[in-house]
Amino acid sequence: MSFSISFSPETVHSKPDLWFVFRGDALLVRLAETGADVPDSEDITVLDQKIIRSHYLGALNGVNCYTAEVDGNAADPKGMSFQELRPLVGLLDEEFFSAAGRAFQIIHWERTHQFCGRCGGRTGPKAGERARECPCCGLVIYPEISPAIIVAVVRGAEILLAQSHRFRKAFYSVLAGFVEPGETFEETVKREVREEVGIEVKNIRYFGSQPWPFPNSLMVGFMADYESGEIRIDESEIVDAAWFTSNNLPVLPRTGTIARRLIDFFTEGAGE
Repeated sequence: MSFSISFSPETVHSKPDLWFVFRGDALLVRLAETGADVPDSEDITVLDQKIIRSHYLGALNGVNCYTAEVDGNAADPKGMSFQELRPLVGLLDEEFFSAAGRAFQIIHWERTHQFCGRCGGRTGPKAGERARECPCCGLVIYPEISPAIIVAVVRGAEILLAQSHRFRKAFYSVLAGFVEPGETFEETVKREVREEVGIEVKNIRYFGSQPWPFPNSLMVGFMADYESGEIRIDESEIVDAAWFTSNNLPVLPRTGTIARRLIDFFTEGAGE
């Protein structure tokens, strides 16, 4: 994907602009049998809803992209519908889902930072930056990013997978958790694995990362080797956890997620 981040369009492109329009947390898309598409500027002209806020995002493969939010009572326009973002993983092309995630995080940030957290004054956009500024006390507020780790724990030919209470559907995935203040990523990996399933890990190594707009996470992926201990689940977080071989896997997360990439990496033999 080629996504250039900018705060204002710099060139005129031959293709219509793309618009990532949200009603609450739901994205406006045109659904088809093979997937979903986001509307372009020509589609936006037929919208019968007032845009509450909008931002220029940048250019995706040379096409200008905007994000916008409409009223929570806005009706679905003809031929399109507002869909929750998470189920669109795998329906939207990966590059479009990534851009949609960026769009949602910016809309969510502006929606939740209309007022200053220090003095209570109403904030406004800061010129030349992706930021909001309080005219009363001068506080500058940038979009928030919450780092979280996600880790595939491997024991020989087995991978540790768990089902979380947070999952909307009954599937198994690798472990994940948010970074606490003052922690390194490696310390978070050890703590989260210990807290959720009661085992110790070693040989922690970086795998990759993925922005995850639910609502503003950055998932940082790792591989780790089992060191010691028996599985003892934290029942407030985990429904079940077990060791699985590559030929005996449970229902897994969708493709297009870093969780699935970690699992596929293991099953392809490179994670052993």
